[in-house]
Amino acid sequence: MVENPLKSYIPDSVFEFLVKNNLLREKGVRDFIIRQYFHRLKKEHSTQEAIDMLQKEYPYLQYETIRKIIYQKHRIKERQYFYLF
Repeated sequence: MVENPLKSYIPDSVFEFLVKNNLLREKGVRDFIIRQYFHRLKKEHSTQEAIDMLQKEYPYLQYETIRKIIYQKHRIKERQYFYLF
């Protein structure tokens, strides 16, 4: 089973249930993790450096895609963006 990257938000049992029943979008979870990682990096690095570090971590994502992921939260606000339902 995949480790729960949302451990501080939902218990492992709920995460396992959501994964088992195909109720999580992998892309949504990935984007959430990228945003969390970006905010941690920003505490010690500039925005550009943080994005560069993310590009090294996720080489299959383009610079603009990473920017959209990082700033997507401002457009989505309250919507739960990693659930299918």
